[in-house]
Amino acid sequence: MPMHAIPLRHALLQWRTLAVLLGFALLVALLSVDRVHAWLAALLATAEPVIAAYPVWGAVAFVLVSALSAMLAFLSSALLVPVAVYSWGTTTTVLLLWLGWWLGGACAFAIGRLLRRPLVHSVRTQRLVTLYVDRVPRNARFPLVFVLQLALPSEVPGYLCGLLGVRFSTYAPALMLAELPYAIGTVMVGQGLIERQAGMLMAVIAAGLALSLGAVWLLRRWVKR
Repeated sequence: MPMHAIPLRHALLQWRTLAVLLGFALLVALLSVDRVHAWLAALLATAEPVIAAYPVWGAVAFVLVSALSAMLAFLSSALLVPVAVYSWGTTTTVLLLWLGWWLGGACAFAIGRLLRRPLVHSVRTQRLVTLYVDRVPRNARFPLVFVLQLALPSEVPGYLCGLLGVRFSTYAPALMLAELPYAIGTVMVGQGLIERQAGMLMAVIAAGLALSLGAVWLLRRWVKR
C-alpha cells in the first residue's frame, strides 16, 4: 500500500480512542466495586514489605520495567504504578517512572540508529514508522521531535528518530520534556485508584487525552506541510 493511502486519522486516533475507552471502563470498575478495591488494597499491603526489604533492587526493577515499556508495545509499567505509589510516594514514583521512560526512549533511539529497525516488530509500530519515515526531515528540530514524542505511542518516536539520524542532543531533551506530564499523570491516576478519587481520575485522564490529541492535531498539520 502506498504511503499516501495510509489514513493518518486511522493510524493515530483509533488506537488512542480505544485505549481511553477501555481505561475509563477499567477505572470505573475498580472504583465502583468494593470487592475489587479491597483486593487491590490487600495486594498493595502485601507488596509494600517486599519493596521495603529490597528498596534499591525494587527501584531498579521498576525503572527497568518502565524502560522496557517505553520500547515494547505489549508491555506496560502502568500496572506497577499503584504499588510504587503505595510504597514510595508520588514524588519518588514520578522520578523513577520518568527516568525509566527516558532510558527506554534513549535505548529505542540507539536501536533505531544501529539496527535500522525496531527491537520487536508489531503491526502498529511498523505502520507508524512507515508512515513518518519519509515525512519527518532528517534535520528535525526540537519542536517537531517534541510533538512527535507527545503524539505517537512511546515505542515509536525513538526508533523513528534514530532511523532518521536525528541528533541525540535534539531528541534527548525533547524526550525528557514530553514524558514528564505523562509520568505525572500516570502517577496521579495510580494515586486516585488507591484513594478512590473519581473526580481526580477523570480530570487527569481528560487532561492527558486533550494533550495527546492536541499533539496529534499539530503533528498532522506539520507533516502536511
